[in-house]
Amino acid sequence: MSRDKSKNTTQVLIWDLPTRIFHWSLAMSFTIAWLTFDDNRYLYVHVFSGYTFFGLLLFRLLWGIVGSQYSRFRTFAYDWPSVFAYLKGLLNGQAARHVGHNPAGSWAIFLMLTLGVVISITGILVLGGEEGHGILADIVPYTIGEAAKQPHILTAWIMLAVTGIHITGVIIESLYHKENLILSMITGRKEGKKSQSATKHKPLGFIILTVIVISGLVYFKGYLTETKDQPYLPFIGSALPDNETWRSECSDCHLAYHPVLLPARSWRELLHTQNEHFDEDLGLDAETIAEIENFLMENASESKLNEPARKINASTPADKTPLRIIETAYWLKKHKKIKPLYWKDERVGSKGNCEACHLDAKQGTFEDSAMRLPKLLKK
Repeated sequence: MSRDKSKNTTQVLIWDLPTRIFHWSLAMSFTIAWLTFDDNRYLYVHVFSGYTFFGLLLFRLLWGIVGSQYSRFRTFAYDWPSVFAYLKGLLNGQAARHVGHNPAGSWAIFLMLTLGVVISITGILVLGGEEGHGILADIVPYTIGEAAKQPHILTAWIMLAVTGIHITGVIIESLYHKENLILSMITGRKEGKKSQSATKHKPLGFIILTVIVISGLVYFKGYLTETKDQPYLPFIGSALPDNETWRSECSDCHLAYHPVLLPARSWRELLHTQNEHFDEDLGLDAETIAEIENFLMENASESKLNEPARKINASTPADKTPLRIIETAYWLKKHKKIKPLYWKDERVGSKGNCEACHLDAKQGTFEDSAMRLPKLLKK
């Protein structure tokens, strides 16, 4: 079906600049967040994309009230009968062309805005509760952060599906009415009467774009100033308890693995068999053993002092007493995607050499974004 043409129509501005910048920036931020959600090494990128996504949504909700004509919610708040009639019209070749959003598209937009708000709120809860970072750090309990994770992921999947339907609808309508709606969202222009032209609002559009760019530069500035000796850590975990005797004795032979990385029963077993400590005799006196054991018992994974502690404690069966951190279910899960070549790299040497990849291994915080895999050496 071809669209109606009239001598009184021309290319007029329908989508103002703020709306267009919102549209493409939201699409980009969601895409980046989606591509980085399953690899916690890029958590900081995921978080920035998420905050940008949420900020854009807040702007759009406000712009839907005070924005230009076709951006206001009241201009495309169609009821179900209108949506049904439009969809039926597509099938029988009688669907009317709309200068702004059509009824079906408007419902998709409202649904995506709603899903976007849910994704943002649950994401902030996960970041604050489970990761201990963000605007709700130390406010949201771990249990709430953990509970919000699955809704966050599920809603993102639904958002992806609805986006796919929305894009399909745009393509169908473009073919149906013989006009490029994707190009219209870039230029802001569609065929219409001069009286239908929307207000440009160019200054506001440039302000939005400038805020996004400056926010990115400020957020990632650490990567511009980092050095080899002082690499930038996007997230710094809370300082964990320390003990001079424990650190001194354990670091003589290897990294002093923080107590949070094993259950108390594991540390107790290791100390009580110190004469057979992986084919070594530690030779510690009773007073030293007592001091170290007290420190280990107080700060083992049961203490739930940080995310690794909580995850190790939750994933280790009560009837199991792992004596190596690399034998815990949590460690195995986190490292299952690491290529075997890394373990063979001379800079790594063994799976127990945490410092080779984790910049905060000595602190015991093991923040996801503090993990940097070394570049593989060419053989």
